[in-house]
Amino acid sequence: MFTLTTPRELRLTLASRLRALRLAENLSQATLAKRAGVSLGSLKRFEREGLASLELFVAVVACLGRLEELDRREAQPKRKRGQR
Repeated sequence: MFTLTTPRELRLTLASRLRALRLAENLSQATLAKRAGVSLGSLKRFEREGLASLELFVAVVACLGRLEELDRREAQPKRKRGQR
């Protein structure tokens, strides 16, 4: 559950969590970037600033074995009253 107030905070939190996962797997940035098929510079920027394309984010998440965590079916949009 996220209790963040700004998009920037969310980006930085996600980047921090993925960095922690990378370190827990004892992977260097260069190794993860190569395995994920992304540039080292882009991965460094993501970890430092939380800025990345969705493609990079998903590639890194998949490489770290956490893709299933993005596929939460419970997170369906709420319908507005009167809509079918």
